[in-house]
Amino acid sequence: MAESDDKSASISASAATAALGGLMGSVSEKWNASGASDAVSKINANLPQGTKDMLSSASSKIQFRREHLRSPTIFFGIGEDKPFYLEKNPALLMPRLKHNVSFFYLNYAILTCILFMLTVLVSPSALIGMALLAFAWMSVIKSTESGEMKIKGLSVSQKQAYVGMSVVSVMVLFYLLSHIFWWTMFTSGFLVGSHAALRDASMHKDEEDKVAMSGDLSLVEEQSAFLGDEV
Repeated sequence: MAESDDKSASISASAATAALGGLMGSVSEKWNASGASDAVSKINANLPQGTKDMLSSASSKIQFRREHLRSPTIFFGIGEDKPFYLEKNPALLMPRLKHNVSFFYLNYAILTCILFMLTVLVSPSALIGMALLAFAWMSVIKSTESGEMKIKGLSVSQKQAYVGMSVVSVMVLFYLLSHIFWWTMFTSGFLVGSHAALRDASMHKDEEDKVAMSGDLSLVEEQSAFLGDEV
């Protein structure tokens, strides 16, 4: 019976992993087909070296620890006896919510990003608007390669042009993506809240207390051997 349960859990885990991989593959195909990937590559290629260094420095400060990304087996509690149930005691529900948010935060963030990308990809107006905005950025970057650009005889520095385009970009994106943003926040908030409230991941709490062992263990082995000889 136990062996059958293990096989079922293994099959379920494989199915969940395959479904997640298929979803990510579908998102990747739609992203590439929309031409957004090529636009991003062109923009990145035309960025000044100073801008690339600044972005690289900023991205290095924002690091997501890969080990905090929980597998589908843990996220859905595959193989556990009762992974989801409604806790009616508020004194136990609040610690569960706090633990799940801190334990699954990276999964929740990825879920929100996937929902946002899928919603953008099925919105033609948003895709067209973002493509035009990317074209505008490419034009500004190319026009300011020398450090400045001319607009009706007025000299505009590269920094001023970037600041202006940033303001315009925020306004355009807010107009294009405001309804998508709020729909995504509402949907992901509902899904995340439901998972955090119903998922009983108490059996994984002890994983955060693990301490990695490092250093030279040869001395410990020698002491163990010495004690064994004495006995």
